[in-house]
Amino acid sequence: MDSEPPNILFILFQTAITNPSDGLAFSIFFLIVLLTCSGLISSSEVAYFSLGLKDIKALEEENSISSRRALALKEKPRYLLATILISNNFVNIAIVIVAEQILRIWLGPENLIIIGQWLHNNLFYGLANPDVLADIFNFLVTVVGVTFMLVLFGEAMPKIYATLNKLRIVHLMALPLTVLKYLLSPFSKILVNWSSAMEKSLNSTNTQSSTTKEDIDAAIDLTVTNKTEASVQEADILKGIVNFGDIAARQIMHPRMDIIAIEYSESFKDLMKIVKDSGYSRLPVYKEDLDNIIGILYVKDLLEHTEKPENYEWQKLIRSSVLFVPESKKIDELLREFQLKRTHMAVIVDEYGGTAGIATLEDIMEEVVGEIKDEFDNDEEVDYIKISDNNYIFEGKTLLNDVCRVIGENTSYFDHVRGEADSLAGLLLEMVGHIPNSEKEIIIENITLKAISATKRRIEKISLIIDDSKT
Repeated sequence: MDSEPPNILFILFQTAITNPSDGLAFSIFFLIVLLTCSGLISSSEVAYFSLGLKDIKALEEENSISSRRALALKEKPRYLLATILISNNFVNIAIVIVAEQILRIWLGPENLIIIGQWLHNNLFYGLANPDVLADIFNFLVTVVGVTFMLVLFGEAMPKIYATLNKLRIVHLMALPLTVLKYLLSPFSKILVNWSSAMEKSLNSTNTQSSTTKEDIDAAIDLTVTNKTEASVQEADILKGIVNFGDIAARQIMHPRMDIIAIEYSESFKDLMKIVKDSGYSRLPVYKEDLDNIIGILYVKDLLEHTEKPENYEWQKLIRSSVLFVPESKKIDELLREFQLKRTHMAVIVDEYGGTAGIATLEDIMEEVVGEIKDEFDNDEEVDYIKISDNNYIFEGKTLLNDVCRVIGENTSYFDHVRGEADSLAGLLLEMVGHIPNSEKEIIIENITLKAISATKRRIEKISLIIDDSKT
């Protein structure tokens, strides 16, 4: 009876402890050289493309041969990247070929046939020829081994080292990459021209950028590695800058019902009381009706007249230059108008010319840097009650932008349902069409809204609950 073929693990162990041939020793040496080249090329990609302005300035000041070569390579980043990619591919292909040869020499054709026979008899039960199984085994072992070596020694370790020592790698690889750039220039030109043609084709078919503001906000969040208060504030400022041009004046204004203004016929005594109680530095002045604002009173103009009698004609201090802007005006344009006209306050008018609200320079800046508080501000400008981390009660008049800031969402969170609404109460009216009763719940993604206090004319208080399970 024929003896059973030996176990496959025994074959590998027995072959490993035998004396290697000269061809095997040379192949292993060549493989080490190729892995070193792969690691150096991979590390140069990280080193060159992570150079900052400070590093480039240091290379310019150094003015050595290697630094001049490095700067020359950096001037054409596309050709440099093409050279690195092509070189790395050639080296990796050579590594696969050499590794396959090493395994074939190490095991020997006889052992490969034995392994193929063992696989044929024990695993595949005659489904494939032993010679084919031997070749497949050789290929799979080569692929697994080469993948491990390339990931560890050709990619991960070199790139980690290059991140910590980029200038050293830049100097070390300046000459080799310069030589490779000239040797591989025909291939690099083809690759660069092909990628440029693809880029132009994509730009012609997609006239608008496919990157959305949500993508940019997500990218900004990824940059916040440590969740400290300062880092979160910096991320919020960046998000505010991104969304700055999309915010309308009506979204930041103080609504008409919250405006503190002075009637033109007001007595000097009553005027001083209003000024003292409001704490504002500028107050609009109107005649008969708030829709007829005729000027702005600057409190600083009153300082030298505080001791005047009650019949003092304070009306002569009114400044008639009032900036009127429509509700739909974007705040970036409003900011430019403030700069050009050297004013800090604008009256926001609706489509019929009536006064809809007041917007100030401070309101605009708060859209970027967050709440700006002075000695006259209340501890909490946005009027709300925080019952728990996910449960709030807001005033119906609270602006949606302020709601988003309080609950930690992007200011564009309600954009897809807000319509013409700017306040939380307006949002409910926009979605329901009437003042809802206390049983009615409005669900927007993971947020549930409910009117908990309302009159026949307006919604006064709204409950907002965040359901984390839906995020």
